Order: sequence, then structure tokens, then C-alpha cells
Amino acid sequence: MTVVEAVVIGAGGFVGAILRFFISAKMNKEEGFPIGTLIVNLTGSFLIGLILGFELPLLWAVFLASGLMGALTTFSTLMKELIQLWKRNQRKKSILYSVLTLGLGAFLAYLGFIIGQLW
Repeated sequence: MTVVEAVVIGAGGFVGAILRFFISAKMNKEEGFPIGTLIVNLTGSFLIGLILGFELPLLWAVFLASGLMGALTTFSTLMKELIQLWKRNQRKKSILYSVLTLGLGAFLAYLGFIIGQLW
């Protein structure tokens, strides 16, 4: 990785992390289903697929996919929220959240990739 690539990824990550924070803060409720995190993860999955499908120049790809979408989506927050749902005995919600995030996320990434390839 070059210094320029690292700076580009960092710039994208800065924007993505702020977007995720505001979306999750606005949409997630303390004891409810983490809809904000689900939305950013699913949207990010689709957009990562789309970006990769477009076959953009390297700096654009690392800015958008690794930086922006990498910081917008969040595996660690997903795990934290799954544990919290499980500990609150909301096991069905926890399983649903897992299946939606991982299953639908993979499908949306693939769909985005196919659309990007066609564009």
C-alpha cells in the first residue's frame, strides 16, 4: 500500500464512519431492533458490490469500497448488537438480524456487482 492509498482510504473511512454514526444514532433505539445498523450494512454491501462491478481506477475503488463503505458498514457493531439482543432474551430477533445481515448482505453485494458489470 502506498502513502497516497492510505490517505485516500483514511479520507473515505472518515466520511463513512461519520455517516454510520449519524444514521445509527438517528434510527437505532436503545432496546429495539437495530434497524439503523442493518440499513447501513445492507446498503454498504450493495454499494461495495456495485463499486467492484464498475471496475473503477484503483484510487477511486479504495476510497469508495475500502474507505467509505468499509467504515459505513460495521461488523463489530453487528456483533455487539447481536449479543445485546441475545442477553435481553430477544433470541428470535437476534437470529433474524443475523440472517438478514449476512444472507441479504451477501445477496445485495452480488446483485450490486452484477449491476455494476452491466453498466
